[in-house]
Amino acid sequence: MLPDILKTPLALPVVASPMFICSGPELVIAQCKAGVIGSFPALNARPAAALDEWLDRIANELAEFRAENPDLPVAPFAVNQIVHGSNKRLEEDLATCVEHQVPIVITSLGARPEVNDAVHSYGGIVLHDVINNRFARKAIEKGADGLIAVAAGAGGHAGTQSPFALVQEIREWFDGPLLLSGAIAHGRSVLAARACGADFAYVGSAFLTAEEANNDPEYKQMVADSGAADIVYSNLFTGVHGNYLRGSIEAAGLDPDALPESDPSAMDFGSGGTSDSKAWKDIWGAGQGIGAVRDIVPAQVIVDRMVEQYRAALADIAS
Repeated sequence: MLPDILKTPLALPVVASPMFICSGPELVIAQCKAGVIGSFPALNARPAAALDEWLDRIANELAEFRAENPDLPVAPFAVNQIVHGSNKRLEEDLATCVEHQVPIVITSLGARPEVNDAVHSYGGIVLHDVINNRFARKAIEKGADGLIAVAAGAGGHAGTQSPFALVQEIREWFDGPLLLSGAIAHGRSVLAARACGADFAYVGSAFLTAEEANNDPEYKQMVADSGAADIVYSNLFTGVHGNYLRGSIEAAGLDPDALPESDPSAMDFGSGGTSDSKAWKDIWGAGQGIGAVRDIVPAQVIVDRMVEQYRAALADIAS
């Protein structure tokens, strides 16, 4: 069963994942106008007072666009909250989201009932990202409305399980909103996510080369020039395992094939990580699906391409 906000007509069953540094108002607005749910990490708004301005801007511009384009599938938006103890802004940022009645809140790195209760107080929903079935059960027990299964190959912080195995195990007991993340950057992959049991594909790396993304032009070009073999899985940079671009690790003077392990107790998501090179400023995250990403174009073009690919995949199956 899907809550009403997730029944909003979309161009494609896609939620654009929140990308540290890269996702800001420009990208989120472009994604929503293109017909997919856009999102950003609250921590991207700096200083914290900027979050209020960002939420006003996103809500107002999307409302105006809906009024001017009543026949287009304009999507809602989401805000990501890191609920780990290292995020000293959580209480303030959550209060701002409650004030603005953000329709969808994505929580990461810890499930906390009080966060869920705050979002539920005004009718919002909470989607919690998980890397295994055990964490999925805990998230729902603590009041999350839906789950984001972060499987092997996802950009940034990612798990190691096959998407098919992870979705299958969750679907054995959970019939609520389920999103799948992990190397999804093509319309065929969106269809595969739906076919294996997810309600939505959770897509990040495909938007790293969007013109509206707030990342360095060199970062965008490196994504366009790289493939799955250029992704390195390490916990050095934040204390949690994630996928990063080999080229950015090498540019920081590190050997991507001989990275040391980090102490998970030193997790730090607000200021940059546990190594001298800061994630995500110096060490650039990306998922294994970037082989499908080849140029720097507007978000609308990225979505339109995926829609065409999705429809072509459906037609191939039908034939």
